[in-house]
Amino acid sequence: MRPVTRNFLVGVLAVVALLLALGAVPGYLKSGDPHYLTATPADGPHPSVNASGFPAERYPYLTSALDSASATEPGRSDPYWRGPLGLKGVFTHSPFDEVDAVRARNASAADGDAVYVTANGTLYRVAVARPT
Repeated sequence: MRPVTRNFLVGVLAVVALLLALGAVPGYLKSGDPHYLTATPADGPHPSVNASGFPAERYPYLTSALDSASATEPGRSDPYWRGPLGLKGVFTHSPFDEVDAVRARNASAADGDAVYVTANGTLYRVAVARPT
């Protein structure tokens, strides 16, 4: 193999390894206060999205919040840290992404920064929150 070809292949492999590291490392960065997705039981007729069949792999924060909620008590997802300088959001899945995805399914279910979803016959107001 010629030295130019070998150097090119080593360079391509280094770039691929760097890109893989950039995709994996941000998930381990934790700084600042954690953010949670909260599911609070709501009253009244609101347009909503039926979240009963949402896959846990695609909506881990939403399903975690809904699983820990009841018809009378709010639920909260696992924590999410934004990471230093806000760079983590570019490379990782966040509760903000899930709220935006639900909002995209039915824009009339949105209420400011929150969305209304129904799960197992109960209406919930779902929003991203920080502990106080």
